[in-house]
Amino acid sequence: MQEALQHHYGYLFEDALLKEIAGCSVHKTIQQGKVIMDIGDSITHMPLLLEGAIKILREDNEGDELLLYFLEKGDTCAMTFSCCMGKSKSEIRAVTESDTQLLMIPVEKMEAWMAKYTSWREFILDSYHARMMELLETVDTLAFMRMDERLLKHLQDKAMVTHDDSIYNTHQDIAHDLHTSRVVISRLLKKLEKEGKIEMHRNHIKVLHL
Repeated sequence: MQEALQHHYGYLFEDALLKEIAGCSVHKTIQQGKVIMDIGDSITHMPLLLEGAIKILREDNEGDELLLYFLEKGDTCAMTFSCCMGKSKSEIRAVTESDTQLLMIPVEKMEAWMAKYTSWREFILDSYHARMMELLETVDTLAFMRMDERLLKHLQDKAMVTHDDSIYNTHQDIAHDLHTSRVVISRLLKKLEKEGKIEMHRNHIKVLHL
């Protein structure tokens, strides 16, 4: 674990903090498509990603989901930290977008490290800023982009966080992420293929322009 921490976070954290993280965190390997945190869950740990990608979702009153942003290796979820500090329950759903390795850090350690380690405090503040920018981008996408543009951006974002230009999600999976219907997604995928932006295959979608 110490070697993995050094590889992914050595440029951010001093050796003393890396040692504390290794000593108190729980290493988990989670398969693609698994819910690792759900809305209403009591938050006892915060994730640090070592490998893979996680999508963060919100849910409306009817139970429909909306994708907020992706996390990839080297990231953490600032919304989780915010809930931890406020002693509240989770307001998001976190689902693994690919096979994922992460470290779960107890919440009581995170608060102590804010005062003890400047590098940790800067990491959390930078995470807040990055997630806020991604949330604003999500709002802009919903407000100003056509659905076909949103769909292409979504596919490009997936390809970038998974480091794979082939998307293996079903049309229904994509529709859930974008809060629309499968019929709409299927129609727009055909449109994007005719425009030469993607290729449709039997079990995956290949993104041609990243």
